[in-house]
Amino acid sequence: MTLGSVRDTVAAGPGGPGDGGGGGGGEIPGPGSGPGGRPPEDRRHRNRRRWLTAIVIVLLIGIPAGYLVISAGQSRDSGRDKELESSATGLQPLRPSKMKRRVFEVPVPAGATDVRYFETSNWRTSRLYVQFDVTSGRLDTFLTELGTSRSALKEGSLTIAPRDRDVVGWNFGIPGHDWAGLSHRQESPRPDQDVVVDLTDPGFPRVFVVSATTP
Repeated sequence: MTLGSVRDTVAAGPGGPGDGGGGGGGEIPGPGSGPGGRPPEDRRHRNRRRWLTAIVIVLLIGIPAGYLVISAGQSRDSGRDKELESSATGLQPLRPSKMKRRVFEVPVPAGATDVRYFETSNWRTSRLYVQFDVTSGRLDTFLTELGTSRSALKEGSLTIAPRDRDVVGWNFGIPGHDWAGLSHRQESPRPDQDVVVDLTDPGFPRVFVVSATTP
């Protein structure tokens, strides 16, 4: 080996020329690079990302929870109203709702006055007690819409049972009153109605109705 060839070997290094073993073929990532060569996330961006994540989590949990609270409150109020209505005793000075009138098929005339009602319910039978004053003409309208007529009224017939009278405090034993009644029967599951009319003042009779339905 000549002196010149020795110098060439030393200059090329142990890996030989073009060998890449230690000659710097690959780049070493700098201290400012993140995984995959991306720049690292600074503190401001990291904090903002965490805040956004926290807000999303709060919304995902809080909104459904809020709806549940509102729904529970509405259900509780509705249940309380029904409880008060169920615990009431005697006739209430109110017109029964349209739904109640439809379910029990008691077509209270639009011009009726002094309207009162009471409802009872158990596992076997539900009853709606209704009382109102009408003109003679609207009495005919009521009876027609009920599915019967004035001719079905029997003088002196008290078709509402004593038990039902006691529930709401109706007294048909008052002397000097002209009473007439009828019973309107229908096929199940439609309700049956017992009607008593006070005809003491023929121009403005008072109507008493008990409608019973089986759930």
